Amino acid sequence: MVNARVYLSAPDVSGVEERYLVNALRSGWVAPVGPDLTEFEREIARRCATAHAVGVSSGTAALHLALLALGVGPGQAVVVPTLTFAATANAVVYTGAEPVFVDSLPGDGNADPDLVARAVGDLHREGRTVGAVVPVDLFGSVADHAAYADAAPGVPLVEDAAEALGAHRDGRPAGSFGRAAALSFNGNKILTTSGGGMLVTDDGALAERCRHLATQAREPVEHYEHRDVGYNYRLSNLLAALGRGQLTRLDEMIDRRRRLREAYLKLFAAVPGTRLLGDGDPGANCWLTTLVVEPGQAGWAAADLGAWLAARDIETRPVWKPMHRQPVYAERRAWLTGVADRLFETGLNLPSGSGLRDDDRRRVFEAIEAFLATR
Repeated sequence: MVNARVYLSAPDVSGVEERYLVNALRSGWVAPVGPDLTEFEREIARRCATAHAVGVSSGTAALHLALLALGVGPGQAVVVPTLTFAATANAVVYTGAEPVFVDSLPGDGNADPDLVARAVGDLHREGRTVGAVVPVDLFGSVADHAAYADAAPGVPLVEDAAEALGAHRDGRPAGSFGRAAALSFNGNKILTTSGGGMLVTDDGALAERCRHLATQAREPVEHYEHRDVGYNYRLSNLLAALGRGQLTRLDEMIDRRRRLREAYLKLFAAVPGTRLLGDGDPGANCWLTTLVVEPGQAGWAAADLGAWLAARDIETRPVWKPMHRQPVYAERRAWLTGVADRLFETGLNLPSGSGLRDDDRRRVFEAIEAFLATR
């Protein structure tokens, strides 16, 4: 029998989600409006400890809308971590503003607050308007948003919590920091609606502005009238139903990922030159477990392990390639220390899905143990 491929973070869907989805189909609410969408927004807002939530088509859409609602636009700069998925920077470009990049902290890979302060200070001295700072909760570890607020006083913070639903820091859940936050429900995220996202905020006026823009900016009159350019960004009621089913299982899914990370930690504890990124963060949702390998100490590189596992049909992935090294953003300004570059060279995301079956988990760990035995 041929083994099926082991994926990095495959969707974890059960009969619970099926029941929610079938009920939504039978209700007739199949458009981007309906009772499941309304309830999903309320449930996510409660989970994130925010007053408002707006269901949208992606985490990118949530970031875009938040920035627009804050007045970010042409001529402004927005500070973004260089170690992130491209959507964080792309959302800034959609507004006409300029993304500028800051490097990472070596411990968890999140943006370095000292560099945020330096970037904001330099830009202000040049007479530039800094429209926002967009920190990212990398791989499910909530960043130190209080430090960013101190580093950029008076500048709005928009939390990119796309990877961090269910995580927390200092007793506060991901999504509760800044003027607004963006969540992603993409297929590989800790909770999925197949595609989709959510904007969460305590600011009622900002939430209503985003909701308006997300529904093609249609005015509340019987005929179609538009005073603004809007976007087709609303989440469908069917996908919201899927998300509601997932949300009932979120704590269970996080617990599975956390136990998997603990097993990785035990496996690599005695391996010289290795560590787990963000190890020691009790509030992480463990969306992805990232192994960092120092080849000079370990005698092998992260890419060597990645190739070994790939040959056995086990998916891994390097950490995000820094934005300042992406061809589309290579000419943008960046405040760098070399940490993100080093994490890109030495980091490897290991299979982390909550739906990983026991036999596949054994297969992954046996493959890693066999690799280590050859070294």
